[in-house]
Amino acid sequence: MMMRRVAVVLVGMIPTLASAQPLPPGINPETGARPGNEIGTGSSLPLSDKASNIAPGDTTSVIAPNLPSPPIGENAPVQDYLMAARSALLLGRTGEAQQALEMAETRALDRSVPLFQTNVASKNPLVEEVTQALQALSVGDRGRAVQIIEAALALAQ
Repeated sequence: MMMRRVAVVLVGMIPTLASAQPLPPGINPETGARPGNEIGTGSSLPLSDKASNIAPGDTTSVIAPNLPSPPIGENAPVQDYLMAARSALLLGRTGEAQQALEMAETRALDRSVPLFQTNVASKNPLVEEVTQALQALSVGDRGRAVQIIEAALALAQ
């Protein structure tokens, strides 16, 4: 019986605790959105067409910018994202390349893992190649990033 009262008291405190948290400046208190972020549109500020926030050396803000998406379907396979990243790099569109590489990495990470072992890093060579391409991009080495992407494409076949 005592346990029930404690639970009721704690549940009753949740709205008070949540409302006691101060919001960062400029945040819409009703939606939680930052200025320039229209909920449901997939668009938010800050925007950038340059790769950044990949590694500590290229991070200039605690808020990663919204990058342009590659011109392929949202549910495209890894190979399509890798080809889009290579094309974007060859055209100097580093932000789009970063976005495509991050999407390729996400697709390559889709895997089954045993229960309670989700914290075990993937040993997939394709994931490692994409990570290396992102690292090359983070230091501005577009040529090396393209080479790594080409190696990743061979693995993705």
